[in-house]
Amino acid sequence: MTNDLPPRRTFSVRARLLSVTGLAVVASVLIWHSQMADLLAFDSAADKQPVVAGGPGGSPPPQVPLKSTGVRKTPSETPTVSPKPKPKKTPTKTSKTTGTAGKSQYSEESIEGLSPKLRTRLTKAMTAAKAAGVPIRINSGRRSAAKQRRLFNEAIKRYGSYQAAIRWVLPPDKSAHVQGKAVDIAPQAAMVWLNKYGYRYGICRPYDNEPWHFEALTTPGKKCPPRKTSSAAELG
Repeated sequence: MTNDLPPRRTFSVRARLLSVTGLAVVASVLIWHSQMADLLAFDSAADKQPVVAGGPGGSPPPQVPLKSTGVRKTPSETPTVSPKPKPKKTPTKTSKTTGTAGKSQYSEESIEGLSPKLRTRLTKAMTAAKAAGVPIRINSGRRSAAKQRRLFNEAIKRYGSYQAAIRWVLPPDKSAHVQGKAVDIAPQAAMVWLNKYGYRYGICRPYDNEPWHFEALTTPGKKCPPRKTSSAAELG
């Protein structure tokens, strides 16, 4: 029997401790790496989920695809624009006696500006006179008040006074021409014919000093009233 002790297994115990410690360190590193991966994983499926506001009851609102961009919008984000009605143009009415520039629409040499009664009667008389070989020409039918005023002022200057002027030209408010109820004709043969046969159509010569001036003063077929000396008698 000897006093020598068996050798200690120092290396194997130390190796085991190192192995256990190493495994613990490796495990810690793996856990840390996994946590860091979760934090840095920006491309995870959870991050790719769109965030939408909850609709009634917590459900997301319905989405409407846009044809042009493919982006979805809610119906509230797509306003409905009603087409504006086109403005209607109001047609401009033209007066029977004046044009757009305020000028007379009818020529003084035309029967169109005359009163319906005188126009109808004069048309029949002109047809009969033409058939008899005596054409009737209109020198002055309906006149504007402005022209009648000018003629009246010229007559005052020419004849020297108001009283002398009204023997030939009446002021606008008294003139039958302004009302379309008088007509001055030519030539001389037409004056003679209408003075003789005008009553058949209800047309008469009212003044002695104006053989060219005629008005509708009687019923067709009846005798004309006696003539007056001049138009001054109208203001008597």
